[in-house]
Amino acid sequence: MDTIPVALDRAASRFGDAEAVVDGARRLSWWQLRDQVHTVARALVAEGVAPGDRVALCSPNTHHWVIAALAVTYAGAALVPVNTRFTATETADLLSRTDASALVVAGEFLGRDRLAELRAGGHPLPPTVVHVPLGDARPSDAIAWADLEERGADVPDLDARAAAVGPDDVSDVLFTSGTTGRSKGAMSAHRQALGVARAWAELGGVTAADRYLVINPFFHSFGYKAGILVCLLTGATIVPQAVFDVAAAMRLVAAERITVLPGPPTIYQTMLDHPDRAEMDLSSLRLAVTGAATVPVVLVERMQNELELDAVLTAYGLTEAVVATMCRRDDDAATVAHTCGRPAAGFELRIEPPAGEVLLRGPNVMLGYLDDPAATAAAIDADGWLHTGDVGRVDERGYLTITDRLKDMYICGGFNVYPAEVEQALARLPGVAESAVVGMPDERLGEVGKAYVVRQDGAALSSDDVLAHCRRELANYKVPRVVEFPTELPRNPSGKVLKRLLR
Repeated sequence: MDTIPVALDRAASRFGDAEAVVDGARRLSWWQLRDQVHTVARALVAEGVAPGDRVALCSPNTHHWVIAALAVTYAGAALVPVNTRFTATETADLLSRTDASALVVAGEFLGRDRLAELRAGGHPLPPTVVHVPLGDARPSDAIAWADLEERGADVPDLDARAAAVGPDDVSDVLFTSGTTGRSKGAMSAHRQALGVARAWAELGGVTAADRYLVINPFFHSFGYKAGILVCLLTGATIVPQAVFDVAAAMRLVAAERITVLPGPPTIYQTMLDHPDRAEMDLSSLRLAVTGAATVPVVLVERMQNELELDAVLTAYGLTEAVVATMCRRDDDAATVAHTCGRPAAGFELRIEPPAGEVLLRGPNVMLGYLDDPAATAAAIDADGWLHTGDVGRVDERGYLTITDRLKDMYICGGFNVYPAEVEQALARLPGVAESAVVGMPDERLGEVGKAYVVRQDGAALSSDDVLAHCRRELANYKVPRVVEFPTELPRNPSGKVLKRLLR
């Protein structure tokens, strides 16, 4: 059967004592990874996690995330990755809407204690809370990671629980945002999560000889499905980086002989321009996969020539489909830079007139949005076509180029930002009459937000007031970088704000 528990068992049998995860001083073979997954899965079962339950995971890229994620599926539950940049309010919303039976959460990370923030806000927590140790003390009412083995000691038949998982069972619920500003949980089945990972691995030529530095966050489909699950299927070694730092990443490449390094274009640009690059041995690198932003031809050529990469590939996907198109290893630099490749993973691609919207159909289109049949019906039509909201064109070779967005979404540092969500947050700030948010070019992050805020009569709002409010309400990548205060917003005759003029 095509399930994640079966894939883990196969990986342990096929790759055995080879390194599965290298996280600093922590090195796990595939057998050891499987054993630790069993330990955490038993504990979850002992705590009452039932088949079909949902378990939330909020933690940075460490070996704990890999173990916990695989353990959730081994216990028959669905994984709900939580963005570590979310505020307590955003996290609590996901916990509530998924009715999560357990939360696996990191301790203090990047100066924030997410569990303490949830408690301080009075947000209800799931019945089971597991603390991921990152050097801080365990809260008294959370289960310590070190105590999980004892907690699950009396669970006798974990294999039966894993064997009951079916290919069509929900494996994960990844949240994305829509133009209404309300996040939606895209549900994928086990066969789909593994299907896109398998296609990505095949197009990248990933094998057990590869060592994969995962800098994309595990909570994102790029880090989880095109990262952890790719390695699970191929036996490639997972090398996670909790916080991206270009010098540290280059040192990891040299020390661990990294061969695969996907990420947004800014990562490679920063690496190429780093003053210490010449002192680092980056000769092991062979494959880079990028996307989520415009990729200059000169950057692709520099990656090929200066980093001596065997292959630089671009791809297109979204949470609802993960990997839809991808370049091939023999594509030239212009093709890689100007297109997203051609369909992959069994997808059909169609451009729908008159707007030129990109439509996708195939076995790996999401099952639907969690508890939202109306949004599901709006996204997937009666013939099974997923309406992406992106505008594009297809050349004579079948290669896709994204040219615009029907939706207002922009991409900041590789993360999708939906202006409607930011505008809803701004509407809750006293003194704001109305607002409009658009993306603006940024050399480092690709795009950042710019907010146009119309003040209420007599209000004395400043840019600092607006930005401070947004920081309280939103994850940092959603916070606008620039605020302007026009007296009115440009509109068409029907009253719709003309964002193209603001852009």
